Amino acid sequence: MSTHTALVQKLWNYCNILRDDGLSYGDYVEQLTFLLFLKMADEQSRPPFHPPSQGYGGTGKPSAVPKEFAWPSLLARDGDELETHYRHVLESLGKQRGMLGVTFRKAQNKIQDPAKLRRLIVDLIDKEQWSSLSADVKGDAYEGLLQKNAEDVKGGAGQYFTPRPLIAAIVDAVSPQPGQTICDPACGTGGFLLAAHDHIARLPGLDKAQKKRLKNGTLFGIELVDSVTRLCAMNLLLHGIGGDSDSDLPVVTKDALAGKHGEYDVVLANPPFGKKSSVTIVNEAGEQSKESLIINRDDFWASTSNKQLNFLQHIFTILKQHGHAAVVLPDNVLFEGGAGETIRRALLKQADVHTLLRLPTGIFYAQGVKANVLFFERKPAQEKPWTDKLWIYDLRTNKHFTLKENTLKRTDLDDFVACYHPKNRHKRTESERFKVFTYDELLKRDKVNLDIFWLKDEALEESANLPAPEIIAQEITDDLEAALEQFATIAEDLR
Repeated sequence: MSTHTALVQKLWNYCNILRDDGLSYGDYVEQLTFLLFLKMADEQSRPPFHPPSQGYGGTGKPSAVPKEFAWPSLLARDGDELETHYRHVLESLGKQRGMLGVTFRKAQNKIQDPAKLRRLIVDLIDKEQWSSLSADVKGDAYEGLLQKNAEDVKGGAGQYFTPRPLIAAIVDAVSPQPGQTICDPACGTGGFLLAAHDHIARLPGLDKAQKKRLKNGTLFGIELVDSVTRLCAMNLLLHGIGGDSDSDLPVVTKDALAGKHGEYDVVLANPPFGKKSSVTIVNEAGEQSKESLIINRDDFWASTSNKQLNFLQHIFTILKQHGHAAVVLPDNVLFEGGAGETIRRALLKQADVHTLLRLPTGIFYAQGVKANVLFFERKPAQEKPWTDKLWIYDLRTNKHFTLKENTLKRTDLDDFVACYHPKNRHKRTESERFKVFTYDELLKRDKVNLDIFWLKDEALEESANLPAPEIIAQEITDDLEAALEQFATIAEDLR
């Protein structure tokens, strides 16, 4: 068993003990986040993690955590006193600035049994020297917990957890380079950011300055929910990402859609898949609908309460000129009329929308999701449309994946990445699953519908080729859920 697998197993076994008290997987990972942060801050304040030098008096670097809330203060207590003190620690640290505040904002103790809390602190976390483990081991162990959580819980981490093989393939296709800034405006637990970091870290010949920049000043994540932000912050921290400076944070909690938050060379994202938002974004024309919270974005092409359409517009605005984006989007973004058509027309004109990957069903934790990855490059303003050809790769037709028995693997995307041709995407060739459509062909389609397919579905050919009953049942469920979602949208619009 590898070191990190053993560590995940060890951490996970404790979760099983705590589940008896009604603690969810998500709650457990969150409590681990708090305790790991305190333990590592304490370790790094002691030699040999910082060479004794002037000003430190040979005791390591000053801890970011005030002494009265530091790790030794937890070890020194037991019983109800420990539980009370731990609650006070979380509350106090949540009011601090910087990485401390990010990790502990709105933090609460969910472990009601002081004996189990003591066990977690003394037997599990204190026995490990976390700072001396390689970033890979501790980062992968934590990532393993997040993935286990997503697999075992329908809600919780599952809702924002993008399949890691898909993330890896998207990053390999986009191929971010040293010195580029990379943003995920809906970063969840940081999967895209970590994959981009690893991709660059593996490139040969990185110099010292590039390595330093990769740890600090390359990755930027925005997340709406505090509890998810802290999971991402800890995930990045355990992978050695993020500097000592409290002011230089790789991830922040805020509503990305509320306004621009910088411009980036690369944007990689899987925005939330909820259909409607309580927020309507109003564009420059001031068009508006419904009594919902209004956000004015005069840099948007259309007003809508559709979250994915707003994220697509937002991502275009935060890209630098010639910046690259890869965005996971549900099917409705490809064919929806009204604001959807307006946005597709504008995007095809002002960006080079060059690749669409049609994803198979059964790969997301949220059921009923039919999704795609749209790849485009922002361009300077000009009269002539920038999109010349859209290449579509169909990984959906006649492909059947499930979350348990037949999971999506990175090798399932090898052909797509090869067809994408990351080294020079102008050297592409058509294949059975990879077809090219010109700008003129796209514009002739009703509402500029980009939901294009050409392969024959073998399941429709004859009953002899029907997939297994459980696959048929799942596909029917998926289709019904997608149809209900569309009817709900129509009903909402009619109101």
